[in-house]
Amino acid sequence: MKKADMNNSCSNNGSFRFRKVFLVVLFLLIVVFFIFIKFFDFSIFFESADSVDKNLVSVNGSDFSSDSDLINSNSKKPPVSFNLVATGDILCHNTQYFDAYIRSSGLYDFNYVFDDVKKYIEPFDIAISSLETSFAGADKGYSNYPRFNTPDSLAEAIKNTGIDIVSTAGNHCLDYGFSGLSRTIDVLDANGLDHLGTYKTKEDQSKILYKYIGDVKIAFLNYTYGTNGIPIPDGKDFCVNLIDKNLISSQISQAKAEGANLTVACMHWGTEYLTSSNSEQEDLADFLFLEGVDIIIGNHPHVIEPFEKREVTLEDGSVKTCFVAYALGNFTADQNYENTRDSIILNLSLTYDFDDGLLINSVTYTPVYIYENNSVSTHKFKLIDIEDAIEKYESGIDTSIGASLYNTLKKELDNIVSIVGDELV
Repeated sequence: MKKADMNNSCSNNGSFRFRKVFLVVLFLLIVVFFIFIKFFDFSIFFESADSVDKNLVSVNGSDFSSDSDLINSNSKKPPVSFNLVATGDILCHNTQYFDAYIRSSGLYDFNYVFDDVKKYIEPFDIAISSLETSFAGADKGYSNYPRFNTPDSLAEAIKNTGIDIVSTAGNHCLDYGFSGLSRTIDVLDANGLDHLGTYKTKEDQSKILYKYIGDVKIAFLNYTYGTNGIPIPDGKDFCVNLIDKNLISSQISQAKAEGANLTVACMHWGTEYLTSSNSEQEDLADFLFLEGVDIIIGNHPHVIEPFEKREVTLEDGSVKTCFVAYALGNFTADQNYENTRDSIILNLSLTYDFDDGLLINSVTYTPVYIYENNSVSTHKFKLIDIEDAIEKYESGIDTSIGASLYNTLKKELDNIVSIVGDELV
């Protein structure tokens, strides 16, 4: 090779190597530049009289002293409105389960009893009722007063009516002992019904029943005055919540500690067949409200007792709105004492404001009558919407109830209104 050619070749190789190194260095510089741009805070180099003072931020005309206040303002929970529905006691006398018996299948079906009133229960947010019988099992034999044992299918009908919760701490909860109490819980569980007041274990008793409506957490508590003289089984004091102020206070405190916004107490109390509250109920209501309960749903007397909305002043001087229904009557039963075939389906329209607490928008009720149609052989028992039946009869739309039942319904409606009033809240 000629010398000139060799010199040209070396020169070309050197230029190539230089370009290659240059491109690599340039690439690395670009990568470092972008990393610098991404992670370096340039705001430290800039100051201006127009810059935002982080210690005082104004949003919609309101001043907040810190970033955390701004975040809390933006995340403030809005008020939640909902309806709480409650019914009276669910009993089942032998005439009722005889009526529900289907001879062709040997099964029991109670659904027909509730057909005309489920529309006042099913559509609403939470519905609660009081169970005054047990599901101890067919092997124990179905039975009537004074020890109730009812076919399991009644639980299915209760659920189909739209009831979500049943309170079970009542004077008949131990009619068939601890085994009957336990099996009753199992039947309610199998039918998707929440329950409270009786328990199979100490651990179960320590768990409060909560229901949620949006962000509102509602605690439900349940207590009974007694168990008809049937002793609590040895070593099983946990199986039923008795009315004991220490127990009540501790469970209300637990509900508060666990973040309950509202507390509903279901009380099995009062004097049977008395259409007014007694002094013990009134004293307990005062105690419950001061301890932290917001709403009391009472049952047991088998007749309707009055309602009361209260503004309660607490020890710290604050005032809260509370409500008590002393008793709602028999939702289902076959009793013939005066007023025992009347009940009401209570509907509380409520709003919970996370600043102002409970607001009671309205209190309404549907008067109900337990009708026994002795002109038919089966499906005699039916819950009648009293006002609807009267209106249809008087307008001529439906006169099938006949004049006698129409007059009875008019009388029972007058009785109900005389106890609880016509217009509430």
